[in-house]
Amino acid sequence: MSVPIQQAARKPIYVLIALWALLYGSFTLFRPPLLDDADSVHSEVAREMVVRHDWITLHANGIRYLEKAPLMYWSTALSFKLFGAHDWAARLPLAFYALALFLAANGFGRRLFGSAAAGLYAAVILLTSFGIFLYTRIMIPDVIVCLWLTASMWFFWVSLEEEQPSRATAWGFAAACALNVLTKGLIGIVFPLAVVGLFLLVTRNLRHLLHWHPFSSALVFLIIALPWHIVAGVENPARGDPAGVMPTQGNVHGFFWFYFVNEQYLRYLNERVPRDYDTVPLALFWGLLAVWLTPWIAFLFKALGQIPWKQSIRRGPSDRRSQAWLLLGIWAMFVLLFFSFSTRQEYYALPALPPIALMIGAWLAAEEEAGANDPLRVAGRRISYVLLLFGMVGAAAAGFFAWQGKPPAPGTDLSMLLSQNPGDYALSLGHFLDLSTRAMGVFRVPLLLTAVALPGGTLANFIFRRRGRVRLANGALAAMMVIFLVAAHLAFVTFSPVLSSKSLADAIQPHLQPDDIIEINGEYEAGSTLGFYLRRQVRILNGRSSNLWYGSFFPDAPRVFDDNASFLRVWNGPQRVFLWTELDNIPTLTGTVCVIAKSGGKEILTNHGLNQPSRASC
Repeated sequence: MSVPIQQAARKPIYVLIALWALLYGSFTLFRPPLLDDADSVHSEVAREMVVRHDWITLHANGIRYLEKAPLMYWSTALSFKLFGAHDWAARLPLAFYALALFLAANGFGRRLFGSAAAGLYAAVILLTSFGIFLYTRIMIPDVIVCLWLTASMWFFWVSLEEEQPSRATAWGFAAACALNVLTKGLIGIVFPLAVVGLFLLVTRNLRHLLHWHPFSSALVFLIIALPWHIVAGVENPARGDPAGVMPTQGNVHGFFWFYFVNEQYLRYLNERVPRDYDTVPLALFWGLLAVWLTPWIAFLFKALGQIPWKQSIRRGPSDRRSQAWLLLGIWAMFVLLFFSFSTRQEYYALPALPPIALMIGAWLAAEEEAGANDPLRVAGRRISYVLLLFGMVGAAAAGFFAWQGKPPAPGTDLSMLLSQNPGDYALSLGHFLDLSTRAMGVFRVPLLLTAVALPGGTLANFIFRRRGRVRLANGALAAMMVIFLVAAHLAFVTFSPVLSSKSLADAIQPHLQPDDIIEINGEYEAGSTLGFYLRRQVRILNGRSSNLWYGSFFPDAPRVFDDNASFLRVWNGPQRVFLWTELDNIPTLTGTVCVIAKSGGKEILTNHGLNQPSRASC
């Protein structure tokens, strides 16, 4: 291969890394601060892993946290050991996992369709996906699931191309599945095996499994996936149930029952104990695909037409390209249908995004290579009309809200401009449903950026496609999404005081003494940023539930749970208490009550004076 060709092959990699550095690896690492709930809870688990030197049993607030697989926490803990327990260090591993996913999509797309453009488009679609971007702002492992699932499908596809399936592809598939199990439990093996099994069944090639080194592959899987599960089970055995709220027979109280049965099987059936979450309506779950992949979703309907469903059912796909489309179609549909019958959160659709991006990327590459009057080019021009229409409507809406929303007075708390929808807060995006017209003035800059990006990108796409410049048209859409994601990040930072208690932790920090008590009124997750930023164990008032509920029954669980009576004894005792509470749920207090700080609909109260001057009011 000549040097110019080698350099040309590297160019897409440089483009992807540059875009990743802009959106994932730079300013987005540092702001906003960690959010309450999953973001700071998972970061705190990793921090305590480092502090306790316990890489087997996860802990949050000093309590066993047995519901999650460990790989994301191991990665974050390693980042903390290298860089310190900072919020940007917590986000760094997810950013690198995202980069690996984009590079994997690029390589897999090239391999599937023999087209550099198909791989590059697929990677750019994922990189500019609102769904991937949003759910790497929060410490959840789903982008890592996407990576291992993509890797496992890549190994499988390479094995199909080999005359004799090699051990390298079989063991690589097994390793990717095992890492996925260590990332998010049983779906790490269920998804790839189901997709591969269905594909081989439809293509009448189940005998491939017999030649694909099944026994040594199973051994590789077990060597990687089994040790942590065994040791975690030994360190967290069955025990009695002092609260009398769970079954008392056999091993159900141990790690294996809680982790596999309660957290995976019963969660899937919406029967998990305790039931502390909601489920997204099915129509919304599917409809959000359009949000997660905007504007690229507009090309999906044409791309889906390339899947040879009827041919496959009758006699199997006849060529490798048809098989590639079939594999991607089965992959996407299985994930979406699997969660359609389960408890759903908005982000559960993320493992379906890589195959959808690969399909759209392949269609865009074929459109680019087609002649001027080819049906693909005609369809692309028609889609550009639709995108232009939606772009103009979206720009008009953003411009209207930017104009209609009045800038708030200086010092106005955003939470005072929001409506309240507490019934939706169990959803991952539930708090964003509080946004009201009068709050839009706070988001004027992101709205104006959106009002410029949407018509600019869709109009450029329309013009370039009419002129036959398909690559420039797609570049315009990608540039539009880069601006939109920057605007979304700015809006996220603006909204963060409602979702985070970091500013309240900052207000406590200068006054905090070793014997002081920090108490959260409600569930631990509601104010969990206090524990991470203050590096302290917190007490919890009327909140023995949610993620800490199960671990609180172990004999070594710290006594940090208060009811009203025990809390009043602490409040009226000699130690200073900093109480985190929501403004609409302040408990009954006696004696001295001083307000330290308010932010995002929450405040910090204390029962004693402070050791240094402050703005506290009593």
